[in-house]
Amino acid sequence: MEPEVVSSEMALPAVLPFKRVQMSDKYPKGQSRGRHWKHLKQILQAENFPENEPNYLSIESPPSMYPSKKFCDVTGFKAPYVDPRTNLRYASPDVLKCIRVLPNEYVQRYLSLRNAAIVLK
Repeated sequence: MEPEVVSSEMALPAVLPFKRVQMSDKYPKGQSRGRHWKHLKQILQAENFPENEPNYLSIESPPSMYPSKKFCDVTGFKAPYVDPRTNLRYASPDVLKCIRVLPNEYVQRYLSLRNAAIVLK
């Protein structure tokens, strides 16, 4: 009985669809594992843009017609309020309490970050 079983040819697929494929079988040595992404500089060098045509890096635009958005100097959230003592913008009353406690030199640093440095009395 054994010779009959051994000599019989069974049609089995090489990879069964319900089994997980091992990474070593999927990507043998020497093959890449995925797509190779190029950086912006590599793309620009490969395409050789003419100097006189505008591109993403060389485009200039006029100033915006809309007013600039005002952000809290401490938290970075939208700031609908301005502290009259220090001229710092703040987003909530909790931030105002923190601003009032700040030393004068810290207030000057926050204002200089915003290019609004004013000598406070």
